[in-house]
Amino acid sequence: MIVDTSAFQRIVLAYFNKHGRNLPWRNTDDEYRIFVSEIMLQQTQVPRVVEKYVPFVSRFKNFNELRAAAQVDILALWQGLGYNRRCIYLKESAAKICDEYSGRLPESEMPLRSLPGVGTATARSLLAFCFNRPVVFLETNIRQVFIHHFFSDRQTVSDRDLYPLVERTLYHENPREWYYALMDYGAMLKKRIGNVTKKSSGYRPAGPFEGSVRQLRGSVLKLLIAHRTLTPEEFLNLTGSSRERMREVLLHLEHEGFLQKKGFEYSLRQ
Repeated sequence: MIVDTSAFQRIVLAYFNKHGRNLPWRNTDDEYRIFVSEIMLQQTQVPRVVEKYVPFVSRFKNFNELRAAAQVDILALWQGLGYNRRCIYLKESAAKICDEYSGRLPESEMPLRSLPGVGTATARSLLAFCFNRPVVFLETNIRQVFIHHFFSDRQTVSDRDLYPLVERTLYHENPREWYYALMDYGAMLKKRIGNVTKKSSGYRPAGPFEGSVRQLRGSVLKLLIAHRTLTPEEFLNLTGSSRERMREVLLHLEHEGFLQKKGFEYSLRQ
């Protein structure tokens, strides 16, 4: 495939220079704040993260404060972002960063990938955004850009097809800005032409939220933030869930480290 790298970069950067989003985590080089934003942005839309981000980093200002915080306080500020398991990942990561890296985010991929909740893509995005490293990674808006520009005639596109192009077109002078530009350009394309990432071989549509186990899990946590302790019967009365589904959700949340049980009552683990 012949790629005019300079022309492609000009298109993306020209859009960003005119229409780039002013997001709070882009106005800092504080690695803690960028780390929080990257975990929040996993599977969560930007407008929802914008609403929660500033209150969160204002309450928990660094890795040490996050490590020392009670899980219930972290969850209370997290409500509305979904995928609550990320709260535990954040607290566990903060502890590991303080214990093993003197409270500083590690600057290489493998130590970053050892942090709870951090996979390859998140590790590389942290290297780009915290340290301006010329790494190669993919996320949904970046896939949107490359599928639209280079694979518009294909019905199925794998990440193996995309990675060489992301690497070839990488703007080495400022990787941080380049990835911000790709993400904003991809978000614009998604609104203008629809979601072409459905062509990605790894694409999996999210199931309906209403009535799902994920919704019930969130309801259980939200109720415990409000009431502090509840029995299974009280959960059933407040949610209208079936007994079997509630039993399954409580067991899973306890196993994952969200809940603790004393007698017949459940509370959030501190």
